[in-house]
Amino acid sequence: QVQLAESGGGLVQPGGSLRLSCVGSGITFTGRALAWYRQAPGKQRELVTSITRGGSTKYTTAVMGRFTITRDNAKNTVYLQMNSLQPEDTAVYYCSVGTTDSNINYYPADYWGQGTQVTVST
Repeated sequence: QVQLAESGGGLVQPGGSLRLSCVGSGITFTGRALAWYRQAPGKQRELVTSITRGGSTKYTTAVMGRFTITRDNAKNTVYLQMNSLQPEDTAVYYCSVGTTDSNINYYPADYWGQGTQVTVST
């Protein structure tokens, strides 16, 4: 059974930082693309960033220069370092396992964890 366990969310003031982690079980991250999605209240889930099996990354414009995705295959873990957080970053964040094409377009498999809540507020 595939399980994805996100952690590291919390309440942070604008301008602050958080580091999210996602550990996979029942599936090997090696050789697979990984990604982070987020879903804000009343909005659809959106792709935030992805990383190919080779380490190439892609970011949505809203987080470019502030967020960094990394992976540690030995630990079967993907991370999301989030800096300069803004209220509009408030959402539940989910990690994902999937595939990418030659243009680093990401295609998620149907595995989702419970997510971790990130709230940016004074």
